[in-house]
Amino acid sequence: MAETMDKIAAPNAYARASETANYVRSKLPEALQKPKVAIVCGSGLGGLVDTIEAEPKVELPYSTIPNFPKSTVQGHAGNFVFGLIGPQKTPIALLVGRAHFYEGHTMELVTFATRLCKLLGVETMIVTNAAGGLNENYEVGDIVCLNDHLNLAGLVGIHPLRGPNIEEFGVRFPPLSDAYDLDLRRRTHRAWKKLGLDQQKRRIHEGVYAFVGGPSYETRAECRMLRLLGADVVGMSTVPEIIVARHAGVRVLAFSLVTNKAVLDAGVRGNDDSIQAMSKAELDEHLNKGKANHQEVLDAGREAAKDMQALVKQIVSDLHED
Repeated sequence: MAETMDKIAAPNAYARASETANYVRSKLPEALQKPKVAIVCGSGLGGLVDTIEAEPKVELPYSTIPNFPKSTVQGHAGNFVFGLIGPQKTPIALLVGRAHFYEGHTMELVTFATRLCKLLGVETMIVTNAAGGLNENYEVGDIVCLNDHLNLAGLVGIHPLRGPNIEEFGVRFPPLSDAYDLDLRRRTHRAWKKLGLDQQKRRIHEGVYAFVGGPSYETRAECRMLRLLGADVVGMSTVPEIIVARHAGVRVLAFSLVTNKAVLDAGVRGNDDSIQAMSKAELDEHLNKGKANHQEVLDAGREAAKDMQALVKQIVSDLHED
């Protein structure tokens, strides 16, 4: 019985994505029918929707789209937006908000929008997220262009391609050594300089993203482990989307906005002389230094939004010129 269910799961996943693609196309004018670029807006980065032209523009709430997962996270508005961007009027799609694995969604639902984008004709995906900075050289507000990832969930079997392969999208065993497109990364650094963003305090880096399941933020020991494994930033999204996009032959560019600096030091022990005279309130304050919270993620996102918007708009415009 389980084998039979597996055999019908893959065709149904493709059929659901096809059904949704047909629905979305029915809502779009001719000029927006074939978006070439899709942009996934992470926590606090929904302002990227302001990069597109006012007309023509179509906004489809996730709640109205058949088969579409619904995000329940503050800062993830939940709209599929279509419009034109840049002087060349490039047709694009924006996913303002995303579904997360920690919300209880299956990996199929977490990556559903990515497969939908492929069926709509998207050739390049720009994926953004808010992440904790593990690299000591990163500051809050810095932007990290991803060049690799650690998929800890995938290594233990929680993988978006697990199960029968969907041949309509890609091969059974896709390579990921080329997941983060080198040409797109080169364009990113050129765009950063072209816009004069290299003359300000905010910096751009290249680094490795560690995907963790969430929803709790990482412990001090977990942060040190991830740093030792080579991760520069850590977050709860993006990697499943990257894997499914590459499986389907879609080019990928990904950015992390550093919204907090992860706490890497082990902290004091209960028998440390320096804390023996502290009150309970003072102990709590001492332990909470650097603790992450979702509001600071949203605040940092708002601060960096203008630079991120300008950068993405420039990259898309440069792509269309070729």
